[in-house]
Amino acid sequence: MHGSRPIHYAGLLLAVAIVGSSACNRQVEQAEDVTELQEAGSNVVRAEFTAAGIHIHDTLYANVHEVVWMESRRRSQLATLDLFDVFHDFQFVDQQAESGIRFRHYAVDCSMRQYKAVHYDHGNGVAIADVDNDGLFDIYFLTHVGGNELWRNLGGGQFENITDSSGVALADRISVTASFADTDNDGDADLYVTTIREGNVLFENDGLGSFNAISDQSGLDYHGHSSSAVFFDYDRDGLLDVFLTNIGIYTTDELVPATAIGDGDYFYYEGIDNSFAGHLKPERMEQSILFRNIGGNRFRDVSAEMNLVDTGWTGAASPIDGNSDGWPDLYVLNMQGNDEYYQNDAGKGFIRRSREVFPNTPWGSMGIKVFDYNNDGRMDIFISDMHSDMGKIVPPDREKAKAEPNWPESLLRSDGKSVFGNAFYRATEDGGFEEISDRIGAENFWPWGLSVGDLNADGYEDVFIASSMNYPYRYGVNSVLLNNRGQQFLDSEFILGVEPRRDGRTATPCFQIDGATSKFTGIGGKILEKVCERRSGTIDVWGTLGSRSSVIFDLDDDGDLDIITNDFHSEPMVLVSNLTEQKDIRFLKVRLVGTKSNRDGLGARVTVHTKSGALTKNHDGQSGYLSQSRCDLYFGLGDNESVERVEVTWPTGDTQVVSDGIVSNSLLTVTEE
Repeated sequence: MHGSRPIHYAGLLLAVAIVGSSACNRQVEQAEDVTELQEAGSNVVRAEFTAAGIHIHDTLYANVHEVVWMESRRRSQLATLDLFDVFHDFQFVDQQAESGIRFRHYAVDCSMRQYKAVHYDHGNGVAIADVDNDGLFDIYFLTHVGGNELWRNLGGGQFENITDSSGVALADRISVTASFADTDNDGDADLYVTTIREGNVLFENDGLGSFNAISDQSGLDYHGHSSSAVFFDYDRDGLLDVFLTNIGIYTTDELVPATAIGDGDYFYYEGIDNSFAGHLKPERMEQSILFRNIGGNRFRDVSAEMNLVDTGWTGAASPIDGNSDGWPDLYVLNMQGNDEYYQNDAGKGFIRRSREVFPNTPWGSMGIKVFDYNNDGRMDIFISDMHSDMGKIVPPDREKAKAEPNWPESLLRSDGKSVFGNAFYRATEDGGFEEISDRIGAENFWPWGLSVGDLNADGYEDVFIASSMNYPYRYGVNSVLLNNRGQQFLDSEFILGVEPRRDGRTATPCFQIDGATSKFTGIGGKILEKVCERRSGTIDVWGTLGSRSSVIFDLDDDGDLDIITNDFHSEPMVLVSNLTEQKDIRFLKVRLVGTKSNRDGLGARVTVHTKSGALTKNHDGQSGYLSQSRCDLYFGLGDNESVERVEVTWPTGDTQVVSDGIVSNSLLTVTEE
C-alpha cells in the first residue's frame, strides 16, 4: 500500500463484551440491536482490564507487530514436552512463496474499514480435488472480492493458476464456500460454490479440469445467505444429495462498492448493523435446504417432506451415523443458539432428537469434524465455538478456558442449554455421547474451522484449528492439537513451527484513509476516529493476520500430511511438513470407487486392520470449515510395517474385505464389488 504515516493498528473492540453489573445486564436485556448491546458492555470491559492491571490503550491500540506474549507462550508450550508420548520432532514451514501460489483473499469493506459485527467476517473456504484426473490434488481458493482461483498441482509442491481456463472465478459475486463431489457419477470432480444473494453455482467438470455452469437447470441456484454445502447420500440410492446451510439475512438491499481492489470494480450488499442479534428477529430467518439428487445433475428441495426444516443460523453441518444403523444422520450447527441433531429414518425422513442426544451444545458453533480420536471404532464429534469467545475480552493466558460471556437469556434464546466454548463429544459404548472437551484439552480461542489428519503418522488423528480475528482485534494463534494416543490433545503449534508465522509476521496492510477528510459512522467509525487522533494526511491502516479455513492433505506426495489455509484479507499459508525427513513412517492411502453406491463412496466406513489394532474412518469429504473436498483417506500406521486387511462398509450396507496386494506407503484403490 502507498501513502504516508502507516498506522499499525489492532485491538479488541471495547464494545463486544457483555458482562458485569446487574445494571449493565438490565441495559443488555433492553437493547434492541447489537450496537446497544456493545455499548452496554464497554464500561465494564474497561473496569475489568484496569482491575487486571492491563492498560486499555496498550491492549486496544498496540503496534500489531509487537505481540509481546508470543515468546512466553512459546516457552510455556516447549516446557510441556515431557507430556508427549507421541513423535513431535518435526516442523511445518510456510512455503507459500516457493509453491508458486499467488492467491490473495480480499474482504469486503464491512469487515475492514467499516468494521461491523456482520457475518461477512466469517471468511471463505478452501477445497481440494484432482480436477484433471492427473493423480495430483489441486486447490480451489475462495474470496469475497476479485474472484476465486483454482491452482493446479504440478507435483513437487509446485502449483500454477488455471482459473481462466477452468472458468470458475465467479468474480461477479461474493463467494463463501466450495464443495467438490461427483454429482453425476461420471468419475470426475464437480464443483458447487455458495455465494451471498447472487446465486449459488453448480459446475460440471468435463474430466479435464474445465467446468461448465449448470446452475439454472440443476435446481441448486439458490439466492440467499448460504454457507456450507454438505454432499451425502441420505436415501442411499447411489446419488449424492446435498444439505445447503443458510445462515440468516445479514445484508440490506443496498449495493455498495468494495474498495479492496479498485473502487467501483466490485460491489456487494451492505451488511446489516445489528446482524449479531439477527437470530432474535424471526423475519431474518433463512431456512437451510435438503436437496435430493434425482439424476442428471438435477436436484429437488425435499426439506418439508423429509421433515428436515432447520431455521437456525447455520454455517456448517456434518453427516454422522449416530445410532450405527447404517443410515447417515445429520448434525447441524447453530452459530447463535442450540445445535440440532436429525436422525435418519431409513431414508424416509428425519426425526429431530437434538436435546435427547445432545442436551447441551456450544452457543456459537462454527466448525465440525466427525472422527475416531481414540481408535475405539466409534465416531466422536469435535465442534469449534467462535461466537462465545466474542462475548468477553480475555488476556492471552486465559485462552484455554471456556468463555464467560454472561449474556442474558433474552439474547441467548437457548433455554440454558449452552456450552460456551468448544465441545468434544466422545461416543460411548451405550450409543450416547459424553462432552469431554475440557478433560482432553480441546479448547482454544477464536476458532473458526477445524481440519483433522494424522500429522505424525502414528495412527491417531490430530487437529488443526484455523483461528484468530483480524482488524481491529489483537493477534490470535492458529492451534495445532497433537493427539496423545487417544488420551488428550496437546497444544503444539509452537512446537511444530506453525507459530510464530513465517518471518514472525502478525499483521498485514488493510486499507488507507485520509485522516483529514474521512467521515466516520457506526462502530467502525469510532475505531477510525481513534486511529486518526492527532494525525492527518494519508494513513495506511494495518490489521492482524488470521486464518478462517484449512485443508490437510499430502500436497507434495512425499507421504506426510501438509496444511493449506485460506487466511482473511491476506495470502494463504502453505505449511509443508518435513516429517518424512525426520522419521521413517508407514502409512496407507485409500481411494474408494463406488459402483452401486455413489462414485465417491461418501458415507462408507473404512477400517484398516494392523497387528496393533484397527483404525477406522468415515468417508465424508468434510475437509474443514466451509469446505468439502474430494480426496483420499490417509491412515498413519505408527509402528506397523504392514496392513493385514482393509474392510469397507459401503453406503449400501454391503461389506467388502481386501487382504491381498496391500503395500504400505502407497495408494490402495478399492472398487465396490
